[in-house]
Amino acid sequence: MASRTALSERRQALRRLGSVGVGLAALNHAGGAWAAKARPDLPVPPEVAQNLAQARLQGDSRFRYYGFHVYDAQLWVPPGFDAGRVFSQPFALSLVYARSLKARDIAERSIDEMRRQVTLGDAEAQRWLQAMSMAFADVRSGDRLTGLHQVNVGASFFLNGQATRVIEDPRFATLFFGIWLSPATSAPALRRDLLGA
Repeated sequence: MASRTALSERRQALRRLGSVGVGLAALNHAGGAWAAKARPDLPVPPEVAQNLAQARLQGDSRFRYYGFHVYDAQLWVPPGFDAGRVFSQPFALSLVYARSLKARDIAERSIDEMRRQVTLGDAEAQRWLQAMSMAFADVRSGDRLTGLHQVNVGASFFLNGQATRVIEDPRFATLFFGIWLSPATSAPALRRDLLGA
């Protein structure tokens, strides 16, 4: 009976995963886990190579939720990257999905995670929610969503190598990428894996 209950809980968690749309948001609640991987042979995505000279992999990790693989995260950086000054430098964050998720769900969860870092006004949150919904698009297993951090400019987004949208707002970029890379992240193990700390 206990194993039936555990199986039922895992199935319910998977249903919530699809409906809530964890997507881009770094999750850190019960059942979530990041597993570090050493993959120096991982090829640089074309959109990263074109926009970040001599990019190299700083760190990567796999997100699982109740045992189900959700996505792999990869942080690409230029030569001389300093993890202690992350937001004063360009970098790219790529997520390779293992599940289908809706763009709106990804954007909403991202806003939730950004609000964990600072207080966001409703107008600002709605503006960013709309912009992210257009930038992300619905994703399926195997899709790669990449965000490029541009210092004092904002963020550019790519889906499977194709540019989708630029959000010209440095505050947005800092809070968005802070979901994974800020000391205030809800997933400190993820931050450690990506920054190679």
